[in-house]
Amino acid sequence: MLIFKIFRRSEWAAFRDAGETAGAPVDLADGFIHFSSGAQLAQTAAKHFAGEDGLTLVAIDGDALGADLHWEPSRGGALFPHLYNRPLRLEEVAWSRPLPLGAAGHVFPEGVCDDAIS
Repeated sequence: MLIFKIFRRSEWAAFRDAGETAGAPVDLADGFIHFSSGAQLAQTAAKHFAGEDGLTLVAIDGDALGADLHWEPSRGGALFPHLYNRPLRLEEVAWSRPLPLGAAGHVFPEGVCDDAIS
């Protein structure tokens, strides 16, 4: 199952340059890296990145993260994926795409916000 992370331009550039990341400032403060499932992604973008352009959407194979990935209750009791105990490595990225801002909010690649994406 793919899980997703949204990066600001500077965060994505730093991740690519270093080959790994401990996440955004919120991740560093919380002690784990926050991700979203496809079904959670649009709400995550609206809540945490409203009006922001220059974003990159990154897809990661959640199964490949192994035991360091935990699904924990968050917004409204929904289970969200969180990576503990280690950084996310660039080689774990399945793909990345720009996440443009449209008139009605962020424009996701086709099929990404579906539960069945793989």
